Amino acid sequence: MAASLPLFPLDTVLLPGATLPLHVFEPRYRQLTLDLVTGVVPDRRFGIVAMREGWAPDQHGMAGLHEVGCAAELLDARRLPDGRFDIVTRGGRRFRLLDLDAESKPYLVGTVEYLPDDPAAPEHDDPAPALAAAARAAYRRYCATAWRGDVRTEPGPDVALDTLAHVLAADCLLSIEDRQQLLEQTCPAERLRMVRAILVRETELLTQLHAVPASIRSFAVEHSPN
Repeated sequence: MAASLPLFPLDTVLLPGATLPLHVFEPRYRQLTLDLVTGVVPDRRFGIVAMREGWAPDQHGMAGLHEVGCAAELLDARRLPDGRFDIVTRGGRRFRLLDLDAESKPYLVGTVEYLPDDPAAPEHDDPAPALAAAARAAYRRYCATAWRGDVRTEPGPDVALDTLAHVLAADCLLSIEDRQQLLEQTCPAERLRMVRAILVRETELLTQLHAVPASIRSFAVEHSPN
């Protein structure tokens, strides 16, 4: 079923289960934050959708946005003296953007349909447990190479197999394209294969370049274009 969801376009991809802090300063997104805090927008939920490189929804409409985004739950909001906000969000359900309304509210509102995962494989045929172990191993190698001694907490064993790939990717500095592909993938086993391959590739690049990436969270906050 189609649903209506306020939208916050960004130059990053929010993944289900991941947290994302944002600094909100543009007036229309200050209004969105107020509407979330005061209950005008129900359930403190809105949509985060990545903008296509070189495009913008204000000029290009839906063509300026990726088709698949992620619903975000507002976890915390701190209003600053000048009216700006520092907020913390967490990714929830994925959605496909069907239509865009730029008139009824100060901020964009999308008509969306939520995207469930593919049906689970029978337990005796399910490759996800072995793929999860391989993805975790690739994550540990990435962290050892990228952060060089800084302690990184690996996601606990209680993280569900269908969300593990998103949680692993959220803690790593990956391109929008990589993160968007993981967001759009609806097969949990294939997501685990994808995130393992991505992390193996990135680890090899970091090893060859002798580079240390910046924190993905600080990167997202500094570059939020609202």
